[in-house]
Amino acid sequence: MLNDAAPFGGNCDGCGVSEVSLTKVSLGKDYFGRAYDRLSPNADVSPKWYCDPCSVEKNLQRDYRDIQSEFAKLNKGNVSALQQPDQFQRATLRLKEITALLAGTHLKPTLLKPDEVSALARSLETHRTVSPA
Repeated sequence: MLNDAAPFGGNCDGCGVSEVSLTKVSLGKDYFGRAYDRLSPNADVSPKWYCDPCSVEKNLQRDYRDIQSEFAKLNKGNVSALQQPDQFQRATLRLKEITALLAGTHLKPTLLKPDEVSALARSLETHRTVSPA
């Protein structure tokens, strides 16, 4: 993992905390292998800076958004990565993992709403029982 951390100073773009070490976020790959925000090199011209807990949550948020986007495509009948049974199963398990991580940590979610993650997980489960992947 690339770690481009700033010493103390500035505010976290997630929760607003100050006087902590922050990590810069820029381009990388998403849950399905497409471009997304991730820890970045120094050349980034418009980085977002996150404290350690928000960096973890930012990665969870990215995965949630990727899965949500693919599920919306699937529901509309468009081509979706979730049409592949292994990707559908993987996404379902990742949502359960995200739910558990948010519930089992001392994180105060600022970027991701646990009830939305749970709702998407239930929707995927319902979709699987109605039309098995």
